[in-house]
Amino acid sequence: MKALLAIFALLVATPIAAADPTHMIPKIGEGRIVAWPALDGGAAGPMTVWVWLPPDYDAAAGQRFPVLYMHDGQNLFDKALTGYNQEWQMDEAIPRMVRQSDLRSWIVVGVQSPKARYQGLFPQKVFALLSPQYKARVEGIEVNEPKGPLAGDDYLKFMVGTVKARVDREFRTLTGPEDTAVMGSSMGGLMAFYAMAEYPNVFGQAAAVSMHIPLAGVEKGEDHQRWAAEATDAFRRYLATSKIRPGANRLYVDHGTATLDETYAPYSKVFIPMLEAAGWDGSNLMFRTFAGAEHNETAWAQRVDIPLAFLDRRDP
Repeated sequence: MKALLAIFALLVATPIAAADPTHMIPKIGEGRIVAWPALDGGAAGPMTVWVWLPPDYDAAAGQRFPVLYMHDGQNLFDKALTGYNQEWQMDEAIPRMVRQSDLRSWIVVGVQSPKARYQGLFPQKVFALLSPQYKARVEGIEVNEPKGPLAGDDYLKFMVGTVKARVDREFRTLTGPEDTAVMGSSMGGLMAFYAMAEYPNVFGQAAAVSMHIPLAGVEKGEDHQRWAAEATDAFRRYLATSKIRPGANRLYVDHGTATLDETYAPYSKVFIPMLEAAGWDGSNLMFRTFAGAEHNETAWAQRVDIPLAFLDRRDP
């Protein structure tokens, strides 16, 4: 039963598209998509990048735009690419918020999930600080995807050195950290946090939606208070070595209270106070819980306006 619970948790956390979206072009309601198929991500493997240009990009000659980088890019714009009929609706959310004067017009860059998603989105430097018992939990996790070596650092090198560099070359972007953000959910939320911690002078703000703070499986009956304390201590020691700084950087973290998100509460209860003790406060940190919200794109789409507004420190 315990193994079945572990498998269920990761089925929810890391859904695999029914069809390989690598060469698919999302159908969008507004804006325009540019696709770069199967770019070389090194140890993280080949990944397609979809660049969504907002509706006013082509008409605003000479204007430069802030950029939001997002993980699991196949889930952002078109549910046909996901295989499970859900999406973030980013091509609808941003124009809606712009019309309401709640947001600047952002470019969205979606990076396809690595084939070994769990390993590709794992924060390697945090793993090094875990106990042997916790490392065994990470290495023994059951996932419905290929397994490989941890590759989070290579994934980030690809995002910064290949993807962001090309985006800034080919599009009219605002390139500084105040105008560059990163967002993801579940393991993607964990990687959004890690991306800003590793590259705080590139990503000025990050949104870790339904952040998988536990790092490993979350089977019922385990001592999650113990695991939460250990995971948080590893995060604390890692952050002490990072150049991330409250104020210079801004962090959004959330989770719901249903399905996999239900298991995150023991972890956020110690993780958020750890951040506050390190100097993060209401001016640069937002933590939210959403009663009844599940761990899926429908739930994330329903509340995406909140992290988007937080990420835009220069909104109208």
